[in-house]
Amino acid sequence: MRMLLCCGSLAAALLAAPASAAVPLSAERQRSEASCVAGSGFHIGGGDIALSYDAAAFSLKREPICAWAVRAALAVKTYYGRFPVSQVRVVLKPQDGDGVRGGTTWGSVDDGKPLIEIRLGRHADAAQLDQDWTMTHEMVHLSIPSVPDQSHWLEEGIATYVEPIARVQTGELDAQRIWADMLHGMHKGLPRDGDRGLDNTPTWGRTYWGGALFCLIADVRIRERSGNRKGLQDALRGVLAAGGSIRVDSSVDYMLGVGDAAVGVPVLSELHRELGDAPMPASGDLDALWQRLGVYPDGDSVRFDDSAPLAAVRRAITARDPKAS
Repeated sequence: MRMLLCCGSLAAALLAAPASAAVPLSAERQRSEASCVAGSGFHIGGGDIALSYDAAAFSLKREPICAWAVRAALAVKTYYGRFPVSQVRVVLKPQDGDGVRGGTTWGSVDDGKPLIEIRLGRHADAAQLDQDWTMTHEMVHLSIPSVPDQSHWLEEGIATYVEPIARVQTGELDAQRIWADMLHGMHKGLPRDGDRGLDNTPTWGRTYWGGALFCLIADVRIRERSGNRKGLQDALRGVLAAGGSIRVDSSVDYMLGVGDAAVGVPVLSELHRELGDAPMPASGDLDALWQRLGVYPDGDSVRFDDSAPLAAVRRAITARDPKAS
């Protein structure tokens, strides 16, 4: 299986989002954290997650590290309805300094199992782990089939788009905060001079934010055409249910076709035909989308217009799962 890479430099482009107010922990999360602290790994949503690192290499105790890994796994399980793979090993690699320095995900290593490697500063603190998106981003990659290099934007775009939404669904993030992040970040994915479509423009902005913009447009269109009964989440769950994960190779057309079948409308395939080889959408199109969703800038944050045509779609995209605290 080929390797999927997640670039640590994405952290510089994303606004740090504060955790929401404390909520009671679910029994599943409590069990998982206790199991992890005991050193036996943990089990969430049908997946066994083995956390491996040299405790002497980090200033942090095991408890905040385990809580970080469990939060990420629970967010991914919540978004997909189950954890994407039956087994994964998460290895923490010490780096000089503090903070989370990026990650890499492989579909298969020598033992035949997926592997996530997270580069963590030796002097990282609990507050930095509380705000980290990298662990969740890497775990989302486990749900995405490996597609040809030309379409790497699809893998990174899904991970970039799904990660914060999954964390909102578990109550880890606030919906207003991630809509602000999208409003201030999605323009980085717009085409520039010389752009030849997502499949032919492998720049950083088009790969990460262009892929995320594809996901946002797809999510909105699916919800419009399904009466807001289905969304991109249902399409991606359908891909996973059909056997799609990082452990399998897939063509883009096949993967998107499976997602379309899951929601009953061919939005993903149609959108790929629109954007794969053509430099769309334009800045004005994105501005119009924000207005239809009722999302307007308000300093570093946003304000919502609940009378906007797609306000209900906006709320549905980031609706919290009450069972996932």
